[in-house]
Amino acid sequence: MFLNIQDLVAQFQSWVWGIPLLILLIGGGFFLFIYSGLVPFRYLGHAVNILRGKYDKHNSPGDLSHYEALSSAIAATVGMGNISGVAIAIATGGPGAIFWMWVSAFVGMATKFFTCSLSIMYRGKDEKGNTKGGPMYVITEGLGKQWKPLAVFFASAGLIGTLPAFQANQLTQTLVDVFDVKEANIFTAKLLLGITIAIITALVIFGGIKRIGKVAGKLVPVMVVIYLLTVCTILILKIENIPAMFSLIFTDAFSGNAVLGGALGSLIITGVKRAAFSNEAGLGTAPIMHGTAKTDEPIREGLVAMLGPAIDTLLVCTLTALAILASGIWKGFDGNGISLTLTAFDTVLPSGLGSIILTICVLIFAFSTLFTYSFYGYSCLSFLTNSKIGSYYNYIYIVTIVIASIVKLEFVINVIDSGYALMAIPTVLSTLILAPKVKKAANKYFSELKQEKLQETTNNR
Repeated sequence: MFLNIQDLVAQFQSWVWGIPLLILLIGGGFFLFIYSGLVPFRYLGHAVNILRGKYDKHNSPGDLSHYEALSSAIAATVGMGNISGVAIAIATGGPGAIFWMWVSAFVGMATKFFTCSLSIMYRGKDEKGNTKGGPMYVITEGLGKQWKPLAVFFASAGLIGTLPAFQANQLTQTLVDVFDVKEANIFTAKLLLGITIAIITALVIFGGIKRIGKVAGKLVPVMVVIYLLTVCTILILKIENIPAMFSLIFTDAFSGNAVLGGALGSLIITGVKRAAFSNEAGLGTAPIMHGTAKTDEPIREGLVAMLGPAIDTLLVCTLTALAILASGIWKGFDGNGISLTLTAFDTVLPSGLGSIILTICVLIFAFSTLFTYSFYGYSCLSFLTNSKIGSYYNYIYIVTIVIASIVKLEFVINVIDSGYALMAIPTVLSTLILAPKVKKAANKYFSELKQEKLQETTNNR
C-alpha cells in the first residue's frame, strides 16, 4: 500500500513539474525582471539601508521589523536546501544544474520584489482584526472575492508544501552519518532523534510569530557567517580547481546530455526545482512572512525581500556547490544529499573537522527553518478556517517531524516538490495580473526618493 502511494506521489511530482510550470516560474519571473525595468536592482544600497532600520516606524501595522521579517524568511530559505538541496541537484543533474539555479535566482529576485510588495499592498485581517499577509490575501484583496477559489487552492497546497519533512529527514540523516550509527540501529536512532527535534521545535513555535522572529533574527547571522567561513576555507585549499569548476558548470549547463546523463530539459527542471526549494521565489511562502512586517510602504518591503535570493542562492548555494565540486567525490557518489556534502567537507578539511563544523551548521540551519515554516502552515490553515483552528497546525507539524525522520528521502522530496509546484501556480498568476499595481507604486516611490535626495543635497549646500 505504502509503495503504491510512493509511486503515485513520484508520478504526480514528475507530471506537475512539467514544461508548463517551468514556463510559468521562469518565464513569469523573466517577464517581471524585464517589466520592472531593472529599477529595483539599482536600489540595492537603499534596500540595505531599509534593512538596517533607517525607515522603521514602530507604530506601523504588522508584527515584525524589516530585519526580523527578512531574517525569518531567510531562516526558512537558507537551510537544508542550501546544503542538501544543492548536493541533490549535483547528484541528479550534474554541475550544470547550478547554472540554472543561478538563472532562477536572478529572475527570483524580481519575483520576490513583486510578490512581497503585493503582500504589503494587499494585506488582510483575521477574525480578530490582526494584520495578515500572503498570496491568499493578495488574491482575495487584490483580485476580488470572486477569485477566492484560487486563494483556497494556494492555502490548501501550502498545508503540504510547508510541512517540515525535508528538514527533519536530512537533519536526522546528518546525525546518523556523523555518529556512524550501525545499520541495525538506524531506525531506532532516527525515531529518537525525530522526537527530540520535535520537542525542541515545539518550545519555539508555540510562542507565536514574535518569538519565531526574535529567534530567527539571532540565528541567521551566526549560521551564515560560520558556514561561509568554512566553505571559503575549503575553496582556498582548492583554489587551483576553481576556474575549472566554473568552466564545468557553464559547459555542462548547455550540453545535450550533461555530465551525469539526461536531457537538457530535465537538467533545467532539476536546477529550477532545487532553486525553488532553496530560495522559494514564486512559491508564496516568503510573502506570508514579509506580509507581517511593520511597514505601510509596500515597495520598501519588496526591496528587502529581493535580497533573499541573492543571499540564499547566489551566495550560499554557490559556495556549497563549489565546495562539493572541489572535493572531486561527486561523480558516482552513492548516497543521499547531505551525505554527499558531509563527505565533500571531510575530503578537503582535516579528518573529522568537516563533519563537526557541518553538523553544527546543519543543526542551526535546520532548526531555523523548522521554526519558521510552522508559521506558514499556520497562516494557510487560519485562512481556510480561523486562527483558533489554525493554531492546531502546530500539532500536525510536530507529528510530521517525527514521521519524516524515519521515511525515505525520495518520498519526502516528491511530496514537498508537489506541494511547491501547486503553490507556485496561484502565486505567479496573481502576481502577473497585479504587476502593474506594483510598477505604478514603484515609480511613485522611487520618484519621491529622488526628490528627497535632491532636497537633502540642496539643504547641505
